[in-house]
Amino acid sequence: MNDENIDSGDSPSMAVSPDSDRWQIILNPTSGTEDHVEKVRSYANDRGYAVTETEQAGDAIELGKDAAQKGVSRLAACGGDGTIHQVVEGYDEAGSLSDVTFGVIPAGTGNNFAQNLGIERIERAFELLETGERRQIDVGVADDELFTNSCIAGITAKTSSETDSDLKERFGTLAYVLTGIRQAAEFDPLHVEIDTGTAVSGSTWQGEALCILIGNARRFAGNGGQANAEDGLFEVLIVEEMPTNDLLTEAAIQRWFGTETEHMLRFTSDHLEITNQRDTDVEFSLDGEIRAHQELSLHIRPRELEIVVGPEYSPEPE
Repeated sequence: MNDENIDSGDSPSMAVSPDSDRWQIILNPTSGTEDHVEKVRSYANDRGYAVTETEQAGDAIELGKDAAQKGVSRLAACGGDGTIHQVVEGYDEAGSLSDVTFGVIPAGTGNNFAQNLGIERIERAFELLETGERRQIDVGVADDELFTNSCIAGITAKTSSETDSDLKERFGTLAYVLTGIRQAAEFDPLHVEIDTGTAVSGSTWQGEALCILIGNARRFAGNGGQANAEDGLFEVLIVEEMPTNDLLTEAAIQRWFGTETEHMLRFTSDHLEITNQRDTDVEFSLDGEIRAHQELSLHIRPRELEIVVGPEYSPEPE
């Protein structure tokens, strides 16, 4: 899910029209199958929206920050989960997250967050920028970095970081499943302690986990991970270590994210402290952006972000 950009020169500045209330779009041209650029520019031009393209890794953060500093009050990110993550992070770094109405135009491989908002097509996204309902949703914070959809560690984070672009182009979201199946048999479980904070009486979990999934938005782990993005709580899933033979079956992989496995612990919390019991870092995927931490502190900022949603959006888990 990580959106990668081509290194090609200096970071561009946001091209902002004099009307700061008009929608501005930050476009990642290398997201997904890279066939969305002309369509997005055409729709934007018809509506008088300004578009700025990222040119290299990290541009989306700087462009978000630049837009905030220029007083842009309606900003949309076009790309995958990683692009959205970076643009939101840029606005927050500028101290202006509560001053913007944010839109999402899906153009990545999985588009998990866009689907959670009820936005599945580029054409529909442009319609909703003008007509869609606005909701105030929670954002998660991992140390000092925001995330909108999920923070995950273990096999799923490793899969996100090691699924190559050629495989994603050929198989789409199935590429992540194929990579995960290959990795499952040789994955060394995480040895972690998780302090679940005041929301569940300060209880602590310690043990070996195949993956840790911390969700903010409605679907964050297949059909099994279901969170309410407006309740001020994370949904947490811990998939404990299980026998290798189970890992090698497709049915077991699907059960990881369902409700019928004995190896899963599920709870909600507004604060988490995760510590690796080994003297090494753990890879965490924040909306598809890979970060390494030995210790990670997470908390919720309730209803911090105003965002455009489709009519299919519901904060309540299914």
